[in-house]
Amino acid sequence: MSTTTPQKFEFQAEIKQLLDIVIHSLYTEKEIFVRELVSNASDALEKLRHTQLTEKEIFDDQLDLEINVTTDDKAKTITIQDFGIGMTRTELVENLGTIAHSGSKAFLKALGEGAQKNANLIGQFGVGFYSAFMVAKSVKVYTRSWRTGEVGQVWESDGSGNYSVEESDGQRRGAKIVIELKDDCGDYSQDWKIKEILERYSAFVSFPINLNGKRINTVQALWLRTKNEIKEEEYTEFYKFQAHAFDEPRLRLHFSADAPLAINALLFVPKENTEKLGLSRLEPSVSLYCRKVLIDAKPKDILPEWLRFMKGVVDSEDLPLNISRETMQDKALIEKLNKVITKRFLKFLDEEAKNRADGYAEFYKEFGVFLKEGAALDFTHKDQLVKLLRFESSLTEKGKTTSLTDYVSRMGSDQKEIYYLIGPNRASLEAGPYLEGFKARNLEVLFCYEAVDEYVMHNVREFDGKKLTAADHADVKLSDQPKPEGALSEADTQTLTNWLKETLGERVPEVKASDRLVDSPVLALNADKFMSPQMRRMMKAMNKEGGDNPLRVNLEINPRHAVIKRLFETHTAAPERAKLVAEQLLDNALISAGLLEDPTAMVARLNKLLESV
Repeated sequence: MSTTTPQKFEFQAEIKQLLDIVIHSLYTEKEIFVRELVSNASDALEKLRHTQLTEKEIFDDQLDLEINVTTDDKAKTITIQDFGIGMTRTELVENLGTIAHSGSKAFLKALGEGAQKNANLIGQFGVGFYSAFMVAKSVKVYTRSWRTGEVGQVWESDGSGNYSVEESDGQRRGAKIVIELKDDCGDYSQDWKIKEILERYSAFVSFPINLNGKRINTVQALWLRTKNEIKEEEYTEFYKFQAHAFDEPRLRLHFSADAPLAINALLFVPKENTEKLGLSRLEPSVSLYCRKVLIDAKPKDILPEWLRFMKGVVDSEDLPLNISRETMQDKALIEKLNKVITKRFLKFLDEEAKNRADGYAEFYKEFGVFLKEGAALDFTHKDQLVKLLRFESSLTEKGKTTSLTDYVSRMGSDQKEIYYLIGPNRASLEAGPYLEGFKARNLEVLFCYEAVDEYVMHNVREFDGKKLTAADHADVKLSDQPKPEGALSEADTQTLTNWLKETLGERVPEVKASDRLVDSPVLALNADKFMSPQMRRMMKAMNKEGGDNPLRVNLEINPRHAVIKRLFETHTAAPERAKLVAEQLLDNALISAGLLEDPTAMVARLNKLLESV
């Protein structure tokens, strides 16, 4: 009950200006008012907790430090109450009606000078309270200071330019804000609506938040606690809550840093890569907080795109945001935050790979494609990422992988390049002709099975000063081997290659004896320096320019193979039949390379050859 006549006040011009900005253009979502008022209530409780350490007498000292939110859908009101530090009459006028202590003048000055550069968190300006007027017909603030000699007060305004203050008996310590909602904002008097907002924005506020008597924030802000104090089940519970997940996390990184930014981060790698399962492309899921208050649930720039599989929380007090906390403006600092977290996560993966190789192998099986994407596109972190890549190779067992670092450690002193082959699986690569010359010389070849691998190799280009080279490219030069007995003579070989070039015509730019074939009669090598066969198939499938260009392959023959020696005999004795065999050998080579697009002519030719058997 009031014991005095309400005293009328007029908002200062700056506050009127501020109210106009808040109501009409400051926030993109009206629901933000709940977050701002709860954040203010949390600040008031924190101030009281510190005051209790230094002051002997605190009014209403037995009250629990908590925040109570009450909704009334019949009266269309929402009430937010804290038992914090409270305000005196003078403080009410200074903080809510003038620019003396509210920070509004500083805020407006920063706005005038370019808020993108000068504005910090809205809470730092103390203007979050005014967000209530986006949804309010009227706002009443009942408050009682912690000081024992003060009396309760009530502040009231409809936001139109005036407010009143009067004494109010029976007030508890702290502040109680009662908002009568506008007709089109009635949803904010619904229990379910406010519950959803509190769980999204204020789930980790330090003090208990009760909505209509029920505790809302039951999960702690683990990222601010010391690691050795946290149990595994607490981490798992937090992950499931934050990531809306049902599984347990595969990996976890919990760290803090003071420089160049104050950061507390708790990051998780999920058990499965849902993109791999054919589901939609993942969206960023590492939430950005400032002092445990959610700023953005899905910020796009906190981590690079290739880390979109990550879940968790990053909390930094240093981030300058615009006053609505909704759009980060300082690009340089955001990039710095991005680099700090990314570098720390890559270091973590490197430690996993060295100390828990089997676990890293399982992680890589699920999420390696993201690291490959980063290695191809993220120049800043390329060197770290390339070291984390893993491939099967001609020297590893099936299912076992090797790093590029280990590959280089096994290279002979004469080897200058890192060789790789792209194919659908290990069996097809081992059965094909391209590996023969490398195996004969004990040269290791990396096996690449994923569609992205060629793009990765093309963009990475080299590692540790060694060029990455496709083993099926025509430019590859292998060391000379002793010539086995039983091969065609050099003269006969030259005669046959000339005849094959003339017979096959434009289908092959070049035919020559091979230095890499051991067991196969022929092989087709990519003759296009700008587009590999795999890239050509991809471009064709996507109807991209270049996909329909004529196929260009060089043909290499094995002069000691029985089929080639027989062809040499036949090309003069039965030239028509020899032509069919030459064309069939080329198609066989194209099949081994995965390049034969239309088998119709080949089937007709085979039938002709079978007629002569």
